[in-house]
Amino acid sequence: MYRYCYCNFIEGNKIKKQHNKMSVSNGGLPSEESATLFSTLPGQFPNVAEDREQKIKTREFLDASSGVVILVEKFGKVFAPVIYDMNGNIRKISGKYEEDKENYEFVEDMVLKKRDAGDLVVVDALQWLRRALHFITRFFQSIIDDTDNNYNVQDLSPFVKNAYKETLERYHGWLGSQLFNILSRFTPNRQHLFYTLALEKHNKEEHVLRDLRMFTQRMSTCVQKLVDFYQLHDLETNDRV
Repeated sequence: MYRYCYCNFIEGNKIKKQHNKMSVSNGGLPSEESATLFSTLPGQFPNVAEDREQKIKTREFLDASSGVVILVEKFGKVFAPVIYDMNGNIRKISGKYEEDKENYEFVEDMVLKKRDAGDLVVVDALQWLRRALHFITRFFQSIIDDTDNNYNVQDLSPFVKNAYKETLERYHGWLGSQLFNILSRFTPNRQHLFYTLALEKHNKEEHVLRDLRMFTQRMSTCVQKLVDFYQLHDLETNDRV
């Protein structure tokens, strides 16, 4: 009897481990034990890394961008201006997408068709949304790089400042830059950030890093694809705000 129970226990653990492995590595839903804040988001960025000619689906991109807003809202005041701009630009793009979902299935098609029609709302909104996503991407990537180098720095404000300098500072005037420098002081430290991303549970850094890597990689690929697209079609503007 004890041997039977022990065998069932071992077999059950094997099945559970196989289920968790399949969920994480094969793109399925993570188990409750390994779930993070990323698991609760409304969507993931399209996986366009494998095909250079693949376009970005508008609905998936907008859902994932909304997920970024939900994500960074948890991080405190430092991201408030970025969140405000992102929400406004997502609404602008969504409004145009709803006008003709069939013809605007892909972001690139919608931008070009709107530009050719003399409507630059989407062109401008997507440009600023992409820049905000680029900022978040660089911040996340700094955390990943820091972890890979086994530094595990607690003060993340230098990462935010560097990400801002690399992505948004060139487009902001003096007032905007000063405001951001002040807000960067409120950046959550590493421990608090990982606790938040772990759905306020302890000892889940491995799961958080797993999801952070995947999310950042996909977001970064979409951002770079849009950067290249804007340069190819001469859509980029460098006006300061």
